[in-house]
Amino acid sequence: MADFDVFNGDADGICALTQLRLAEPRQSSLITGVKRNISLLKTVTARPDDRITVLDISMDKNRPDLERLLAAGAKVFYVDHHFSGAIPETEKLTALINEAPDTCTSLLVNQHLKNAFTAWAVVGAFGDNLNQQAQALADAALQCSDTDLRQLQKLGIYINYNGYGASVEDLHIPPAELFRRTSLYTDPLDFIHLDSEHFDKLENGYHSDMAAAAEIAAEKTSDTTAVFILPNDAWARRVSGVFSNQLTNDHPDRAHAVLTETPQGEYLVSVRAPLNNRQGAADLCRRFPTGGGRAAAAGINNLPAGMLANFIDAFEASYT
Repeated sequence: MADFDVFNGDADGICALTQLRLAEPRQSSLITGVKRNISLLKTVTARPDDRITVLDISMDKNRPDLERLLAAGAKVFYVDHHFSGAIPETEKLTALINEAPDTCTSLLVNQHLKNAFTAWAVVGAFGDNLNQQAQALADAALQCSDTDLRQLQKLGIYINYNGYGASVEDLHIPPAELFRRTSLYTDPLDFIHLDSEHFDKLENGYHSDMAAAAEIAAEKTSDTTAVFILPNDAWARRVSGVFSNQLTNDHPDRAHAVLTETPQGEYLVSVRAPLNNRQGAADLCRRFPTGGGRAAAAGINNLPAGMLANFIDAFEASYT
């Protein structure tokens, strides 16, 4: 029997798996990558009764391979908050799916584990920009100071930031390696203090890249939308998601689209619905090839340059 852990390389995926493996350690094959690499099940070949844990990647985007693995007799535990489509009905699949805009995979795992490692769930929620939910969970289940809570928030932001890039080579720390490090600590504050080399690496990279993003003027703005276009540079690929989140937090009634130029002359797109109306992002992005996500935050992996004007028009119309 073999074990596979398949997870998004962002904060939500890493923090969800950290909770699960602290609760039930396994010697598993780690299948992950950059945040936008979500078609991960295609790399798994399984035999009967192999155990596959899938975290924070859309079931809809992985359906053919999920069905292939189930047909091979593998047992699949699937936790996610993105659009799933119809969920296969089989005793081989345990699915915890909740597409509500106010939850994430780390919070769903925390519920499943009955608050066993809540601090990691708080980090994951902060990483997914669910600040109110993270704060509420910390108030209810943790006894930590405002200073410690701010450190958990920073860690979530930095781990999430580390997941963005065109390839793992763009990232400061490969997601599989970062998970191996976080999963050594039941308390994320211990990771911050005892593995300060890697925490500092993420923190310094984040502040450097965000300073560069702050120099970029908006391409278009209105009372309800703003569009930013970042250059084809590694720093821009790394910062696109967290920059989108910061814009959303700074302008909660405005929707944001952050487009990053690619070497192929296309665009990597991050869309954030208004913080005060977390709807519509996934519906918009699914109208374009390679688009998907969730209601509050979605994206397009490869937007052709010829579709740029159509996308901006559709984005503005969605949030007028």
